[in-house]
Amino acid sequence: MLILGIDPGTRILGYSLLNTDDGKLEVLAMDVLYLKNMPDFNRRIHCIFNSTLRIIDSFHPDHLAIEAPFFGKNVQSMLKLGRAQGVAIAAAMSRDLSYTEYEPSVIKQIVTGNGIASKEQVAAMLRSIIQFDDNPRYLDATDALAVAYTCHMQLSNPLADLRKELVPKTKRHKSAKKQWSEFVNDNPERVI
Repeated sequence: MLILGIDPGTRILGYSLLNTDDGKLEVLAMDVLYLKNMPDFNRRIHCIFNSTLRIIDSFHPDHLAIEAPFFGKNVQSMLKLGRAQGVAIAAAMSRDLSYTEYEPSVIKQIVTGNGIASKEQVAAMLRSIIQFDDNPRYLDATDALAVAYTCHMQLSNPLADLRKELVPKTKRHKSAKKQWSEFVNDNPERVI
């Protein structure tokens, strides 16, 4: 199986292609889409869509694995990240490609055993597991490989519920409803 992994971003988007043939893992591509030079957000989103299509049409992956946006303090950043993820998923769906999204803490837990590992720790662990040649310039590329690897691990054991089995209960985040409630209470002037 060939898995396209994407770490969505509106300034730097990481992508990788992980071939999982007969249990052997091979990185076919790992790079970033560098968008910081594009001042117009709409052009960046358009570029993400077209670039995702080009990658899919060039490599013909079997599945897309993509990192889910995380809840942060900056709502605008979270919304922009969600748009980047959405257009990448839309590009995949336009090519009839199935997809799975994974929470960042689940990805880190699968790769390193620690749901709050740093990008550097994730990259180092992937290097020891998969043994790829080149050090990417940006860690967003190895983050994309981590997403693809997480998908491989789930597909290798389809009965595993990654959220329940691999993320310790003490590391679970607040529910989205609770986070929004706190946001509304802390920012009444921003609620219409």
